[in-house]
Amino acid sequence: MTTVDVASPARALAIGAHPDDIEFGCGATLAKWSQAGCEVSLLICTDGSKGTWDINADTAALVDCRRKEQFRAAERLGVTGEVRFLGEVDGELQVTLTLRRRIAQVIRELRPEVVLGHDPFKRWRLHPDHRAAGFLCMDALLAARDPHFYRELLRDHGLAHHRPNELLLFESEAPDHFEQVDQNQITAKVNALLAHESQFESTHGISSDDDGAQAAAFGAGIFEECRSAGIRAGVGLAEAFKRVEHV
Repeated sequence: MTTVDVASPARALAIGAHPDDIEFGCGATLAKWSQAGCEVSLLICTDGSKGTWDINADTAALVDCRRKEQFRAAERLGVTGEVRFLGEVDGELQVTLTLRRRIAQVIRELRPEVVLGHDPFKRWRLHPDHRAAGFLCMDALLAARDPHFYRELLRDHGLAHHRPNELLLFESEAPDHFEQVDQNQITAKVNALLAHESQFESTHGISSDDDGAQAAAFGAGIFEECRSAGIRAGVGLAEAFKRVEHV
């Protein structure tokens, strides 16, 4: 069954593998919820240190750059919650018990009503970090909701278990839920993505000598994706998700 729009949450947490993944996957939805007063927070799993095609790049400088870009992007989405980084090495993210616990702790600390993350079941996905981030998101949500996981978090930190109401997975090849968005919210998504200037050549298809045409084409492509999702949902513009029920 296809659904459209969950109730705008009071708190939401989006979990992405790299800086800019969240904006690609659900930026307009987060902008919509932020406008409605939702406290949106972001959790980035890796340091983004491999996010360049420049073989001579200073990767330490790139990590710092990408963190700053992520904060700028969050500001452009209207994010009022936290922006956190796990700091795992780009390309080496693994589904481990240690990371599951760290993410479960974040969920218990921030207590989101909605969690958003990568769909790890997408076939032929090339980047291993996206798969790992998706599985970590799901595994940590289960651990965060159940009281007998990590009982020391309650004992030592006062962090009781927390069950979100919704789990929405972006990048899904079988979406069954759509969040209706408007042009202003898609514009916020595009502007947030354009904050990631280090990714222009490698991800966005924008060259260093662009006169504005390539950036405009990039934005038009984002709008077209939202139009296509809106057609599937029977609404004007939308972002698509796999909705995991009975969280």
